[in-house]
Amino acid sequence: MTLALMLQGTGSDVGKSLLVAGLARAFTQRGLRVRPFKPQNMSNNAGVTADGGEIGRAQMLQSRACGVAPSVHMNPVLLKPQSEKGAQVVVQGSVFGSAQARDYHTMKPELLSRVLESFKHIGRDADLVIVEGAGSPAEVNLRAGDIANMGFAEAADVPVILVGDIDRGGVIASIVGTMALLDDAERRRIRAYCINKFRGDTSLFDSAITILGEKTGLECLGVFPHIAAARRLPAEDAMALDSHTAIGRAGSDTIRVAVPRFERISNFDDLDPLMAEPDVEVVMVAPGEALPGDADLVVLPGSKSTMGDLRAMKREGWDVDLAAHIRRGGWVVGLCGGYQMLGRRVADPDGIEGPAGEEDGLGWLDIDTVLAGDKQLVPVAGRELQTGEVITGYEMHIGMTEGPDRARPVLELESGADGARTADGRVMGCYVHGLFASDGFRQSFLGQLRDRASSGVAFESGVDAALDEVAAALEAVTDLDRWLEIAHDR
Repeated sequence: MTLALMLQGTGSDVGKSLLVAGLARAFTQRGLRVRPFKPQNMSNNAGVTADGGEIGRAQMLQSRACGVAPSVHMNPVLLKPQSEKGAQVVVQGSVFGSAQARDYHTMKPELLSRVLESFKHIGRDADLVIVEGAGSPAEVNLRAGDIANMGFAEAADVPVILVGDIDRGGVIASIVGTMALLDDAERRRIRAYCINKFRGDTSLFDSAITILGEKTGLECLGVFPHIAAARRLPAEDAMALDSHTAIGRAGSDTIRVAVPRFERISNFDDLDPLMAEPDVEVVMVAPGEALPGDADLVVLPGSKSTMGDLRAMKREGWDVDLAAHIRRGGWVVGLCGGYQMLGRRVADPDGIEGPAGEEDGLGWLDIDTVLAGDKQLVPVAGRELQTGEVITGYEMHIGMTEGPDRARPVLELESGADGARTADGRVMGCYVHGLFASDGFRQSFLGQLRDRASSGVAFESGVDAALDEVAAALEAVTDLDRWLEIAHDR
C-alpha cells in the first residue's frame, strides 16, 4: 500500500505548501517516489499541465520538488475566486462551472468522489503521497461535507500532522484550540504537530513543547526555522505580495517596476523572475496609493475579473498615473488580463466574469477583446520579436482579441502570433504567462529599460537550488524516518 501523510494547518498561510515542497524534495533525495496532493485549493495563481489541465501553482512547485511532471490529479479541485461570494470551479484540470459559496457545498459529495479517484490515481506510481490541507480543520462551520481537510483524511484514511505558525504569534493557543474544536475521531487522526517559521534560538520553545504535550498528547516532529530560501520560491497566496510594498529607490542604477495590485490579481508569479534580479525593485502598489512617478516599467498583471479590476484601476486613478508614466517615456507590459485592459474595449456579453456588459479599456493599444469561447490552457514556446529571444510559458485565458495593433505582435509562437505593441514598442501586451522566466528574454528586455550588463541570474536553476536549501533546512531539525513511521500507521 502507498504511504501517505497529510499536513493540516492551524490556519491559512502557516506554510503548509512550503513544507510539502521541502519534505517532498527531501524524501525524493532519499530515493522515494514522492507525489504531492491537495484535494481542494483556492487560488487564482494557477499553472498549466502538459496535457492542457489547470492546477494550483503550489502543486506545480511541489511536483517539481518531486522531480515529476505536474498532473491534474495532484489538485483535483481548484476554486478560482471571481467575486466576494463566487468562484470558478476547476475539476481535474477542466472548468466544471461557477458557484456561489452556498451553492458550492451542495456540489461536495460529487466532488469527493473525484478527489478520491485522483488520490488513487496519484498513489499508483508513488511510494509516498504528501497531502496538503486547506485553511484549518477547526473551521467547524464548514465541516459538513468537507473535502479539503478532515473529510478527505477520514475518507482516504490518511494520518495527519498539524502545522502551527509561530511567526504570527499565538501558536500554542492555535494548536490547543484546534485540537479542542475537533471531535474524538479527528483528534485521534492527528498523530503529531510541527512548528513553522521560528526565528532565533529554538531551545526557547522547549518548555512550550512540554506544555503542548501535556495539553494535547501530541509529539513534536520539529521546530522549523524561518527559511530565507523560501523567498526565492513562487508564492501560492496573494498575501505574499504584502512584503513588496512601495519604498524608495534603492540606488541610481536600480530598475523600478511598478505593479498595481488588482483585487483579483492572478498568476502573480509572473513577477518572481523580476524579483530575483539584484538590480530590480518590484513595487506592489496597493489601492489608495499612486503608481510611482519614477518607475521604469509598469506591469499590468493577470486578473480573474478583468472588467472589475479595469474599473478599479480607473477608480484608483491608476489610469491617469499610467498615462503620465507613458508620457515620460516609461515602458508598459500587460499580461493576459492586463493585456486586455490596455486595449480600447473589453466586452463580456455572456457574463463569464460577472454581470454581462462592456467597459472602455485604457486605450493604449488599438485592440478590442470579447470574453467568449473556450478557455485556452496550453504550454507554449516561441520567440519574442523585439529582442529575438526564445521564450517558453503558458496560456490560460478566455477571450478573443483583435485590432490593428495585432499587426505588431509581441511573440511568434509555434501556434502563431500573439500580442500587440505600439509603434514605438514601449507599450505591449500578450496572453502568455511566464515570459520573464526565460532568462535570455528577461536580460535583453531589462537591458532596453536601462543600460546594464546581464546579471547572469538563472531563474529556473535558482528555484531548484532553493528547493534543495529548504529540504536541507527541514532535514536538519526533524527525523524523516519518524514521518515515514507515521505514514505507515494507516
